[in-house]
Amino acid sequence: MLKIGLLSDTHACWDDKYGKYFAECDEIWHAGDIGSEELAARLAALKPLRGVYGNIDGQELRIQYPQTLHFTVEQVGVMMTHIGGYPGRYAPGVRAELIKTKPDLFITGHSHILKVIYDKSLHCLCINPGAAGKSGFHQVRTLVRFVIDGKAIKDLEVIELGNRWD
Repeated sequence: MLKIGLLSDTHACWDDKYGKYFAECDEIWHAGDIGSEELAARLAALKPLRGVYGNIDGQELRIQYPQTLHFTVEQVGVMMTHIGGYPGRYAPGVRAELIKTKPDLFITGHSHILKVIYDKSLHCLCINPGAAGKSGFHQVRTLVRFVIDGKAIKDLEVIELGNRWD
C-alpha cells in the first residue's frame, strides 16, 4: 500500500502546507509546470518525487524529468504527462498512447482545473489535481491525495490550499 500526494502547476510557488499534507504520503507526484529546480528539490526533500516537465519548465527541469512517465505502483499501471486533456478531450496523441500502453491511472495537469474522471472506454481513472501554485486563472489552489493498494486506487482526497491570491 502506498499513499500518494499529487500536485501540478506549482509555477515555482512553495507553500508550507505541502509539508503538512504530504507528511503521511510515501511519494509525491508532480504533473508538470514545476517552475524551478529549487521547488523540485524542496519537494524531493520531503518524500521521493516522481514528475514530468510542463510547458513552462526550462531546460534544467526538462533534463531531470521526462515529458511522459510510465511506471507501476503495486499493481497499478500509471501514465503521467503535463498536457493530457481528459476523457472525450484528450490532447493530440495522448489517446493513442493510452490505448497502446493501457494504464490503470492517467495523471495530467496543465488546465489548472481539478478533475477526477473514470474513462469507461479505456478502463482508466484520469486525475488532474488542479493547480497548487498562484499563477493562472484558477481561484482555489488544490492538490490531491490517494492510496494505491494492490489493484485498488482508493481514499482519494481533494485538498484546498487557499485562494490563488493569498
